[in-house]
Amino acid sequence: MKFNEMLQKSWDKNGSLLCVGLDPAPEKFPEKFSNFDRPIFYFCKEIIDATADLVCAYKPQIAYFSSCSAEEDLIDLIDYIHTRYPGIPVILDAKRGDIGSTAMHYARESFERFQADCVTLSPYMGKDSIDPYLQYPDKGEFILCRTSNKGGDDFQMLDVGGEPLYMKVARKVDEWNVNKQMGLVIGATYPAEIKAVREIAPDLTFLVPGVGAQGGDIEAVVKTGINGYRTGLVINSSRAILYASSGSDFAEAARKEAKRTRDAINFARF
Repeated sequence: MKFNEMLQKSWDKNGSLLCVGLDPAPEKFPEKFSNFDRPIFYFCKEIIDATADLVCAYKPQIAYFSSCSAEEDLIDLIDYIHTRYPGIPVILDAKRGDIGSTAMHYARESFERFQADCVTLSPYMGKDSIDPYLQYPDKGEFILCRTSNKGGDDFQMLDVGGEPLYMKVARKVDEWNVNKQMGLVIGATYPAEIKAVREIAPDLTFLVPGVGAQGGDIEAVVKTGINGYRTGLVINSSRAILYASSGSDFAEAARKEAKRTRDAINFARF
């Protein structure tokens, strides 16, 4: 099944635009995981089991795994999601951006080694840095457009021919989206920019980080970014859900926070 088909079915089945980011930081885990051989795998597995009926996708951030030499945990977690909860897509947050044979190997890493359904990419080096990922026609690509960090202003707001650079990126991605599997990353902290991009790219899906710990306003995101089908958004929350509690009730607390966030999104959505 193609990525966007998976996502549409997941939106419909779970009635949710919420994506849970898997950013495992072992120093924040409950005490019980100090005795586990694979604490990252089992912590994330419990989060997944607690939230799978509340989400439209999961988004593991590769750096949190690779910095701990836990790539095998990431492989096993993605396989676990696909096997135990088939139909929920996995977005590998890698933000890759390179050209030629290097990009080809990054694409193989994302889609063959890790078996992700989608990957985040940087457009800075242009179309030929994106092309190797498009050789996997069933897979998705979310392209960085207007990121949630303040430093994004350094380049993304530069005037380019009368409009900011992030708008040029949005127009280019809309043009490149011939396989209908591409989307944009736009931070929840910039609802005005979400609105501006939605106006020029009505059919693209937006991956929206920045709600929860980063303080993005859910209602503003939904009102400015929703498409004509009341979908088109993958709204990510990571730390606020993962670390809702540091105690033995961490999974229950994660579920409660995920449900609260899912319900807040739907309240604004409908």
